[in-house]
Amino acid sequence: MCTYLTVRTDIDGSAKGPGGQWFHVTDGVVYFDHPVHAMADHTLNIDFASPKDGPGARVAVELTAASARTLMEAIRTALDAAPAELTA
Repeated sequence: MCTYLTVRTDIDGSAKGPGGQWFHVTDGVVYFDHPVHAMADHTLNIDFASPKDGPGARVAVELTAASARTLMEAIRTALDAAPAELTA
């Protein structure tokens, strides 16, 4: 079953794309649906993109639900451990 649930957000960061080149990412798209490549029925899919630079300026990640939850906790742990003045 497709959920078509998509969440878009503005982001500010960098990603390493095809050819090993770094580029500025401005858009984050998160959705839970059928993966393109991962060996699972459904995955949490995350796209980091710079639309102004065309369709090639994109990095995609497909994670199982369990892996996505583990990653969320790891991100929370890393941010909570950093000095507050660095994460403001």
